[in-house]
Amino acid sequence: MKPTLLTIAAATLSLGAAIPALADGQVNIICSVQAEWCNMVSTVYARTTGVKVNMSLKGSGEALAQLIAEKENPKTDVWFGGTGDPHLQAAEQGLSVEYKSPMLSQLYPWAQQQAQQSAFKTVGIYSGPLGFGYNTELVAKKKLPIPKTWADLLNPVYKGDIQVANPASSGTAYTMIATLVQLMGEDKAFDYLKGLHKNVSQYTRSGTGPIKAVARGETAISVSFVHDAPGEKMQGFPVETVTPSDGTGAEIGSMSIIKGARNLEAAKKFYDWALTPATQEMGAAAKQFQLPSNKATKVDVRVPDFKKIKFINYDYAKYGASAERRRLIARWEKDVNSLPR
Repeated sequence: MKPTLLTIAAATLSLGAAIPALADGQVNIICSVQAEWCNMVSTVYARTTGVKVNMSLKGSGEALAQLIAEKENPKTDVWFGGTGDPHLQAAEQGLSVEYKSPMLSQLYPWAQQQAQQSAFKTVGIYSGPLGFGYNTELVAKKKLPIPKTWADLLNPVYKGDIQVANPASSGTAYTMIATLVQLMGEDKAFDYLKGLHKNVSQYTRSGTGPIKAVARGETAISVSFVHDAPGEKMQGFPVETVTPSDGTGAEIGSMSIIKGARNLEAAKKFYDWALTPATQEMGAAAKQFQLPSNKATKVDVRVPDFKKIKFINYDYAKYGASAERRRLIARWEKDVNSLPR
């Protein structure tokens, strides 16, 4: 066990976080944040409560697909993390259950709004802005300009040097499409995506794939959540980020209790624990730098400063609806992904 886990575990206990007493039992979790964070949450919760944690790691699109497939015989109790749109879709499709945590009043308004819009079937646990990652060494070597706006990414100089995730499997990429549709209007957004397609070398399965490729010098530019970059930079990779000056969207990473959960009471206890400040500090301890949803959580200096970013008024209810997500992804497959590059 890493020292960071021991430190966090001790802090969790000393801060009097709302954790259940030592108990037998288990909880089955799908985790849609990065692996180190998932592992830290799993290890600390198991060691501080005595509850067995069965955790599987899946991107938010894959997680939703699994929950739909298992609807008649759910094997999952809690879905932790991942972009909020699929969580809203799970709520709409009756895959999750209403739960009003006693921690709810401690959360930022955007996290509470996520709960209200889903009839309390999901809740916001963090937020992070969409932007561009770039490899400082590669852009210097290739004499590439640093993109500052969405339009900049259409510059032919970037041909073959941009990576984006695939919206069919990645909540990050779907957030990008929904952001562009709200920023430009749908037809103009799809014209833009067709232009961007010419410069894209690869559509990755996961939303973190492009920023990891940027960090390792496999591509120069990515469309990514900017909070995924500091962890790469901490490992010594030459990566920086910028948010588009013409406006961008943000994810509200969410958490849901699954309908038909075999360990419902254990699920509720984990859910409450996950909303405490001490638990939310594990994100930064695992080198993940989203803004935590509990107002009392200590915010790491590497978390993007939301006051310096131009955000669109993202309609989470509309673009979190299943029909809208299916329609936009289908249009992207037909109008964009089918084109040659």
